[in-house]
Amino acid sequence: MRFRLLLTFALILLLAACHSVKLPTLPTLLPQSPPPKTLADARKVLQDATPCCSSFADFSYQNQLPWTPQQYVLGNGSQVAAVNGVHSYFLAFKLPADAKLPYKIAIKSELVGRSAGSGSYLFAPTLVQLNDAFQPIDSQDVKLCEYMGWFSSDSGAFGSVTVTDKRAHYLVVYSSNKQQTDNTYWEQSASTFSTTSSTAPAATTMGGSYKIQHGPDGTVWVGMMDKNYAEAVNKAVCGKAPAGDGVLHDIPVHLSF
Repeated sequence: MRFRLLLTFALILLLAACHSVKLPTLPTLLPQSPPPKTLADARKVLQDATPCCSSFADFSYQNQLPWTPQQYVLGNGSQVAAVNGVHSYFLAFKLPADAKLPYKIAIKSELVGRSAGSGSYLFAPTLVQLNDAFQPIDSQDVKLCEYMGWFSSDSGAFGSVTVTDKRAHYLVVYSSNKQQTDNTYWEQSASTFSTTSSTAPAATTMGGSYKIQHGPDGTVWVGMMDKNYAEAVNKAVCGKAPAGDGVLHDIPVHLSF
């Protein structure tokens, strides 16, 4: 009798142990990363945004223009203005009162995307100088020119605007309708361009030329011109060089018999 009780008890324990064993589950799949943002996506986000203001007098000018170019990221979450009926992200600055005229304001835009030939685009700025009554006295669509230095910090699309009028008190950086629908000449493919560190080598793949479209958002550097930016602006490539007849054709040849 005791043997039967022990056997029954052992059988109960065995069944309980088997019941507690869980079947192996399939590995949990990691969530897929979202697809890369396209230019069309960026334009839709901007178009759907509610503008904060439509008059230059409504902007805040608490920040002074930096003495050296500083980085600003414009995009979803940034303030949007409606300038001449066009939506645009923007920056607003107070110009330095003690700067000696004339002086230059430096601009650099970085590629949005890692490859110049695969859907990359640039934020192309328009710079508006305002008087103390917030009335425009100068407005320029900045011409961007490509320059690739040794590092990402001195590589990108460069441009500048000169301040010559003593009435200029404020500056607005936005992107006009013309700028947003235009493009910039690009001579090198930045397929291996590093965007993770300002000190990382800006390696590029030579060959070919591109038309980089302008887009509504991106990273832009703005500030007073310094030596490094002046050098980049002076060396930047703004377009394809005109075709010539070759070096030999330009050298006078004197034949003697």
